[in-house]
Amino acid sequence: MKRRRGLAVSAVALLLVLAGCSAPVMESRPAPGVSGGPDVAVPNADFDDPDSDVLGWEGGYWYNESVDVDQSDGLTDAEMRAYVARAMARVEYIRGEEFQKRVPVSVISREEYRNRSSGGSAGEPTEYDQWNDQVWEALFVTGESQSSGSAISGTRSAAVAGFYSPTDDEIKVITGTPESPTINNATLVHELVHALQDQRYDLTKAKYGGETQDAQLATDGLIEGDAKYVEQRYADRCGGAWECVATPSSSGDSGDGGGDMNLGIFLTIFQPYSDGPVYVHDLVTAEGWSAVDERFENPPESTEQIIHRTGEEPTPINYRDRAQNGWGTFEKQGEGGSDTVGEASMYVMFWYQARNAGADTIDPRSISSVDSPYDTYNYDAEPSAGWANDRLFPYQKQTSAGSQYGYVWATEWDTERDAREFQRAYRAILDAHDAEQRAANTYVVPDGQFADAFRVTRSGTRVTIVNGPTVADLDDIRPRAA
Repeated sequence: MKRRRGLAVSAVALLLVLAGCSAPVMESRPAPGVSGGPDVAVPNADFDDPDSDVLGWEGGYWYNESVDVDQSDGLTDAEMRAYVARAMARVEYIRGEEFQKRVPVSVISREEYRNRSSGGSAGEPTEYDQWNDQVWEALFVTGESQSSGSAISGTRSAAVAGFYSPTDDEIKVITGTPESPTINNATLVHELVHALQDQRYDLTKAKYGGETQDAQLATDGLIEGDAKYVEQRYADRCGGAWECVATPSSSGDSGDGGGDMNLGIFLTIFQPYSDGPVYVHDLVTAEGWSAVDERFENPPESTEQIIHRTGEEPTPINYRDRAQNGWGTFEKQGEGGSDTVGEASMYVMFWYQARNAGADTIDPRSISSVDSPYDTYNYDAEPSAGWANDRLFPYQKQTSAGSQYGYVWATEWDTERDAREFQRAYRAILDAHDAEQRAANTYVVPDGQFADAFRVTRSGTRVTIVNGPTVADLDDIRPRAA
């Protein structure tokens, strides 16, 4: 998949490792009612192979057929083939779609994945890195001396259990013991759904990439939501209607991936895996799997649509650059130099600063307050709800002393009340960093990772944040309107 954004994590399976926030304990899910429909073939008592490929049978195995697989000493090639083939048949049974071809599955070490994830990048940061650093600094997730690219890479390296590559048409499972591989059922099923999606919809299409952070997370909400939903429906049957291959407790994909885990980045990356299954479940319950097919034709545009299961479209934001005295945007990056972070990333900002800096934004414990058995974390909070759109423009200036950076973040809200609540919570973040007020709506954080000047203003439903190294820079980056 072409990765336009530094955040790109489509078609991967993330382990649930959000330290300090326990996953909610939910009641058992009700027995699924929309799967195994009339198109699924039924094997005879001897599980004989059908005369032609049918739904619910793959590679010599039926969805409800036993397989002789023991992972206690690792998977042999024969065991791997049987394990994968039956899993494919079961994905067909649940999803109601036929695989067009066999899906290769191989294993790689976590060290190899870590090297791939880093992309071998070293040396001076690129213009994209500089631009993206300002996006994550604006979200108060990575600070001025931190590389957002390294933080994203480190978080992925620690959290990813496996991935499907649409360019290679292959699943790779990450393990600490590649010489005696084991594969978790959830990881295998999740990535097989991505393979099925790719065969049906072609995940390399540009519309599944997302031009902004918010658009990418929204599209991932559909892609990962579909895969996670099928994965959860599969788990419902394990130990019940179906026997499932046990995964040894010493499995190499246990989540101990090393590297540095940034919880703010992890929580952002995880949002599609949390809200996406609920989004897909609602579609399937109301309209059947055809509704999911329709969304793949026209993917969701914003995380607001995934979080709240709404079709509301973002409000357009027009912006004219008025910077002076050497300040300018990164014209070749993002959409005209801007990014849209969206409701999910804003929620993470408020949660992360409440948890790490004690900001009076939201109760960090509310992240576990979910009301659906298909949900994991709650991304709905008052300061970020009511989002209508946002555009974040990183700025730069070259001086004899080196590069200077800032940004303008224009946010639009459904109502003035929503705008006021966002403004209040944002100021609470500044307060948590001991910001000093220097003028009306103007603040300075004197030291630390986010030491900068800030101007926070509201006009109706628009809240605009201007950031720069000094108070004087604020009027150069965004001169006050006449």
